Amino acid sequence: MGNVLSSLFFFIVALGILITVHEFGHYWVARKCGVKVLRFSIGFGQPLWSRVRGEDKTEYVLAAIPLGGYVKMLDEREGEVAPEEVHRAFNRQSLAKRVAIVLAGPVANFILAICAYWLIFVIGVTGMKPIIGPVADDSIAAAAGLQSGDVIVAVGDKTTPTWETTIMAMLDQSLDGGEVVLRVQQGGSSVAMDKHLVFPGGVPDDLNRGGFLDFVGVRPSRPAIEPYIGRLAPGGPAETAGIEVGDLVVAADGQAIDDWEEWVNYVRARPEQPIKLEVERDGARLLLSLTPERTEANGEVFGRIGAGVKMKDMPEDLKAVVQYGPLDSLANATVKTWEMSFLTLRMMGKMVTGDISLSNLSGPISIARYAGYSASIGFVSFLTFLAVVSISLGVLNLLPIPMLDGGHLMYYFVEWIKGSPVSEQVQLMGQKIGIAMLLSLMVLAFYNDIIRLFGY
Repeated sequence: MGNVLSSLFFFIVALGILITVHEFGHYWVARKCGVKVLRFSIGFGQPLWSRVRGEDKTEYVLAAIPLGGYVKMLDEREGEVAPEEVHRAFNRQSLAKRVAIVLAGPVANFILAICAYWLIFVIGVTGMKPIIGPVADDSIAAAAGLQSGDVIVAVGDKTTPTWETTIMAMLDQSLDGGEVVLRVQQGGSSVAMDKHLVFPGGVPDDLNRGGFLDFVGVRPSRPAIEPYIGRLAPGGPAETAGIEVGDLVVAADGQAIDDWEEWVNYVRARPEQPIKLEVERDGARLLLSLTPERTEANGEVFGRIGAGVKMKDMPEDLKAVVQYGPLDSLANATVKTWEMSFLTLRMMGKMVTGDISLSNLSGPISIARYAGYSASIGFVSFLTFLAVVSISLGVLNLLPIPMLDGGHLMYYFVEWIKGSPVSEQVQLMGQKIGIAMLLSLMVLAFYNDIIRLFGY
């Protein structure tokens, strides 16, 4: 229950920031263009809080449904406008001003992403060096000749100091076709060579299941982690069995347990099977009886006890820190935002063409879970999540779908070509089409969320 509340809280925090920034972009540019703003609302539906401020008596509203927002401007198409204020109506503005006002929302989201990445790069991002650990037999990685201990120094022409940058670069290059070129150093050598990952069937149907590295067939190299219990799920099998935070798992059914991964695999292989567990607590050995609960996900049945490992600091030889000065951080943040925006657009395009499964589309449930998870890791992780979602929101809003900012920009483009505004009849028809498209996307996103949540 605590995890659910935490995810919901950070989801609302993230959504509030993203919506406020987006709508403030519209609001600020509208004011600069001389348009009268009647209402600035965060959320829809029943107002929970409202205030009227300024010479224009703009109403600032916080509404009950936090799934969007809007800026209501003076407009002759939505009601009578006093003759002395006609020049401040949105519909009376030049084409350039209307384009600027509509474009300002998505641009504000991109600016937010740049600011988030700038702060991340100034603080510094600590990650794991892309050193390859176990390579699965008969995998894409094995076919490419990758070996345990190889260090990935670049993917294509992009340097890869951490596993995060490596995975993003691999995913980006995989969208170009069925091959990814890795530049690796083998066996501690300083000489790099190219390895070609060939994806005969393209990228996985759903990148949210299993993970990209599992699809390739590699695991990051990491030191053995001692099986100390670091956290417990309230009411889970581990807590019920009497396990406490700080316990060291010594043996299970008489078999010595030396590594956390070994312990995880032992539990996963025994759903609803009693385990005679030996733990060490305060120097004393204790015998406990533990029965993992049965869990099913992605067609796989496995055991789970509701316990997490006690993490220690990452060894220096596996650690990589990505950090820049303020000016370099700004340049790198801008490039990062552009790369992520382009990758997001390409992913959407591949979904439309059928090259990537629509199951990659995430809805509010998945986003809420990611929000809670990223916040639990730390401030930098949450900032990264915020930047990625802000970019996705900016790209989505620029799509030429009626009801979105991109749909309005599409109408303005037609107006620029033909020399007169698009008729109200065409715009009304576009609204109906846009509503149908957005509802379809929402239903699909919710469906994907439910599938992931219950593991069908």
